[in-house]
Amino acid sequence: MSGSHTWAAVPGAAERARSVLAAAWSCAVTAESGREEFVGAHGVAGDGRVLLRVPEDSALRAAAICAPRGEPAAVLEFADVAPVPVRHRIRARLWLAGRCVQEAGHLVFHPSRVVLRQDSGAVLVDRDEFAAAAPDPLARAEAGLLTHLADAHPEAVERLTRLVGPDSLHGAVRVRPLAVDRHGLTLRVERARSHGDVRLPFHAPADDVSQLTERLHVLLAQAAAASCPRGPRGLQRQRTDRDG
Repeated sequence: MSGSHTWAAVPGAAERARSVLAAAWSCAVTAESGREEFVGAHGVAGDGRVLLRVPEDSALRAAAICAPRGEPAAVLEFADVAPVPVRHRIRARLWLAGRCVQEAGHLVFHPSRVVLRQDSGAVLVDRDEFAAAAPDPLARAEAGLLTHLADAHPEAVERLTRLVGPDSLHGAVRVRPLAVDRHGLTLRVERARSHGDVRLPFHAPADDVSQLTERLHVLLAQAAAASCPRGPRGLQRQRTDRDG
């Protein structure tokens, strides 16, 4: 791959956890009152507290009224699902353990323990780092960006495969955009019985969509300049192969 890539950063665990929380549309809540799933019912405060707008007949709301000090313990679970259809679409899971407090007509969840699980394994995120971290600036726009790239510009995805070694695409039957953040683009390489992820780092971080567009144009220009197109049979950079 071209040596012009000097920016190889990846999101830290705290930033990744906040990005999952910011972009998630649904969450599952487990408490002594049972397990409930809510869609479009949570928001996030700047310090990572979760604001829950649950129905009046929610068991969690009843528990908040009846529990000692009105602070029932609970675990919130969020799934980070790839917006583009790929094999094994769940990219990460986030668990927050803590207590709910009633404030101004809704429940406020104060996390005391944060666990992020990705393909590389589970990590306990420092609570103070989680509170201080900001989500990736592209987190809320990622779904639209990736689906547009996959649906409207499949030839661009194909061209990006020129940037990596042929061994990484050996046996590939499909390549799809899996994730994008301010630091780089990740592609999912699917084979008949396995898959692997390949990260293409940007030369500099992208803090908004316009900067992301420029970073992608740089990658595509490098791909166009690369000798011999490889098609969907070669990628490198931080590859992780997994049996399907």
